[in-house]
Amino acid sequence: MAAKGDDLVPHPVKDQLPGVDFCINSNPSWPEAVILGFQHFLVMLGATVIIPSLIVPQMGGGYVEKAQVIQTLLFVSGVNTLLQTWFGTRLPVVIRGSFTYIIPALFVSYSYRYTIYLDPRLRFIKTMRAIQGAVMISSIIPILAGFLGVWRIVVRFLSPLSAVPLVALVGLGLYAHGFPLLANCVEIGLPELIILVLLSQYTPHLYKSKRFPSFDRYAVLLSVGLVWAYAALLTVAGAYKNRSPETQFSCRVDRSGLISGSSWIRFPYPWQWGTPDLQAGEAFVMLAAAFVSMIESTGAFIAAARFGSATHTPPSVLSRGIGWLGIGILLDGLWGTTSGSTVSVENVGLLALTRVGSRRVVQISTVFMFFFSIFGKFGAVLASIPLPIVGALYCVLFALMSTAGLGLLQFCNINSFRTKFILGFSIFMGLSVPQYFNGYLITTGHGPVHTRALWFNKLMLVIFTSPATVAGIVALFLDLTLARKNSRKDSGRHWWAKYKGFGHDPRSEEFYSLPYGLSKYFPSI
Repeated sequence: MAAKGDDLVPHPVKDQLPGVDFCINSNPSWPEAVILGFQHFLVMLGATVIIPSLIVPQMGGGYVEKAQVIQTLLFVSGVNTLLQTWFGTRLPVVIRGSFTYIIPALFVSYSYRYTIYLDPRLRFIKTMRAIQGAVMISSIIPILAGFLGVWRIVVRFLSPLSAVPLVALVGLGLYAHGFPLLANCVEIGLPELIILVLLSQYTPHLYKSKRFPSFDRYAVLLSVGLVWAYAALLTVAGAYKNRSPETQFSCRVDRSGLISGSSWIRFPYPWQWGTPDLQAGEAFVMLAAAFVSMIESTGAFIAAARFGSATHTPPSVLSRGIGWLGIGILLDGLWGTTSGSTVSVENVGLLALTRVGSRRVVQISTVFMFFFSIFGKFGAVLASIPLPIVGALYCVLFALMSTAGLGLLQFCNINSFRTKFILGFSIFMGLSVPQYFNGYLITTGHGPVHTRALWFNKLMLVIFTSPATVAGIVALFLDLTLARKNSRKDSGRHWWAKYKGFGHDPRSEEFYSLPYGLSKYFPSI
């Protein structure tokens, strides 16, 4: 019989997140794994469509070029995901295009030297080659920082306290892609959000089945299928016939132009757009995007380890993962995807939603990426899902991603005023500074840093519009410089001390060791 005071005992600290049905190395049955893999593919498809849809029209491309870039980005994402899950961190993460590269890509697209091309196709090709060259150069930073162990040194200074703002704002910092995207068509976005929450959170308490926990584990598939069919009915019924072009583009299921623009079979290949071009200023802006991608991906790696019920990722493994992320960015430049790579935040949130952190499930999702990137017409059907539905998914998945950062507070002394200041100040600045830069850009057409060097202005804009980057840098600086009595314990550093060396905890070998005994060839990475 429980003692009377047991109700008042604080919750114990957990090195590994409890309640996960399948951890990194455990796998569901093959049929279930295939369905869950398709769900991961469906979730990452939103960003894969959004990024080219924003960039390609500014490059002079039409529906055909947009479809080709989406197929290319989808194919390279599959390759990069396999490389990351086999040889990188070995975490169940999906690698996709990064929103951070949109500003540098638009900087290249708006360059004066491309306005002389009157043929839209020729302008698209010339702009694509310039973006390719800049993206390839940007891969130098993560490759060198990762494989030379520089990032390992940086990450060793992270404590649970400084990691909280970093990880939390990787998810919360993407709020602009959530409800604002949903609100472009409330009549389909809001039902998607409501149905997703009902199926994933409320229905499992009413319908309990150990053999088929469908409502929570497959909530994304079920909700998207229902609302997509509902949107198709509204389109066929002519509900948007006399609405504005913007509303029709957001609400109708036949306005993306991807089905008509995509080819039946097309195999993406390196340098398909020709020999890459290079301009120094554009390369510097892309280098800033790669730096931001490194920071945001590090936060996503920490969250994925948590949701996969693994222990904290050792610094050497994080450095190895950043190195392979750099290889992925290099492949992005070779193939021509208009952006570099990062860890898919929404797929990390899906790990929490399904409570399935299996590495095999994520690897199966790459099969769908390859299939739908090669057979373009089939992929275009799925890619034509209205973006407000995607925005509703982001409202849930980005929120779940941020909770991984908040969960790290259990390692910290939250009754310390030092802890309170670092947390509050870093999170506030992480939200406030990017808001200032974005607002300044909207009202004036340029960032607050306005020098004669246009590339430097854009470089600063890229860095300071990333909430996770601002919050992570501020939190790390304060944590290292505000040295007070018991600051080590207040920050929770003693909890992560055993993970600083790869071999200090036997569980590190279980979760993060390279396959085929390759770990012994990379002892310092």
